[in-house]
Amino acid sequence: MSDKIEYKFWLYTPSVIGGAVGAGVFGLLTTLHIFRLIRNRTWFCIPLIVGGIFETIGYAARAAAHYDTKTKPPYIIQSVLILIAPILFAASIYMILGRLIMRTHSASLSLVPPTWVTIIFVAGDIISFFVQAGGAGMLVQAKTQKAVQRGEYIILGGLILQIGIFMIFVIVAGTWHRKLDRRPTAASSEINWHKYITLLYGASALITIRNTCRVVEYALGRDGYLLNHEWTLYAYDFIPMVLTLAVCIFWYDPNIKPHAKRDVEMEMRQ
Repeated sequence: MSDKIEYKFWLYTPSVIGGAVGAGVFGLLTTLHIFRLIRNRTWFCIPLIVGGIFETIGYAARAAAHYDTKTKPPYIIQSVLILIAPILFAASIYMILGRLIMRTHSASLSLVPPTWVTIIFVAGDIISFFVQAGGAGMLVQAKTQKAVQRGEYIILGGLILQIGIFMIFVIVAGTWHRKLDRRPTAASSEINWHKYITLLYGASALITIRNTCRVVEYALGRDGYLLNHEWTLYAYDFIPMVLTLAVCIFWYDPNIKPHAKRDVEMEMRQ
């Protein structure tokens, strides 16, 4: 007996109002980010803008799908873009920490060299991205129940990997934070780095909450409550990501950029 199935894209009819509001909110926030980016020339925040564009297009696709739930492109667009946008938000968070470490001349206090913070954690997120994107693509092409489950498990694995990477990052950030509090450098007095590390923790918490809920969503499967009710997506994905973009608006500060190298040890002795 064959277990061949016809994959049903939507388990409910997506709300056109919800999708439109989602696209509008992310569109406005992304526009504000673009303005702040150009004004302050903090180019390392570009992933935030790309992620915001992904979210905007993703929710617009959900609104469009309201009128035709059997068409594949809107489903694929919203599934992939909304799923992977937080990876881009996380990339900017990694870059922020690296720049704070360099700006405060406190590389010796970090478990990971600042030049490697971005490389290591962004590389991990790229792997997570391809895993999740591959699982999403497999879901769309699934013809059997086993193929559907395989796609869900792959996405689940990518999300768990993303959470693991993020937890290691938080440990690195927290360790550096504690050490710099105990042994402040001369350069650390030139910038309100406590403000930025607090914002970093806030954004990190929001992304972790979102990723954890997504893990539960895919662990429950297509028969679970979360995938069968649209409001849950807005509760644990839309709201945390909107708040993340809102928090990250305050990172567009040219003072975060590392200044010219100085003899920090000499300054600390003065």
